Amino acid sequence: MNREEIKTIIPHRAPMLLVDETNLFEDGHVESKYTIPQDAWFVQGHFPGYPVVPGVIMCEIMAQGSVLLIPREMLAVNTAMYAGLDGIKFKNSAFPGDTVEVTAKLVDLRPPLVVVDAQAKVNGKLCTKGTLKFFLVPKENLKGIE
Repeated sequence: MNREEIKTIIPHRAPMLLVDETNLFEDGHVESKYTIPQDAWFVQGHFPGYPVVPGVIMCEIMAQGSVLLIPREMLAVNTAMYAGLDGIKFKNSAFPGDTVEVTAKLVDLRPPLVVVDAQAKVNGKLCTKGTLKFFLVPKENLKGIE
């Protein structure tokens, strides 16, 4: 699934859309990719001379990369909002020009709660891993979400 197809499923838009492509596999895991732009807004000033991607952005890249694990019929009427981050570990950094590869697996789906284990790698090297929890919020309860 490419960026335009992803935009039909999740509400994120530039500059906050942090997934370029994603694939759901028959075994129930998803793999996604995002290439960090050289001029990414989140590295401007973080840190001068050492533009490292903030850890919270790595978590968001993993979250958006996990989107296909939630059934589309649920995402058609709900928006997945963070409910928690557990066991997040930051092992290595990502920088502009790097392609972040996310692998995620659904751990629990009991609407409105969704639990996903995810990891993000750059060039095969683990950068971030942890458990992401989402709460499915009905779109009718959110202003501006279509």
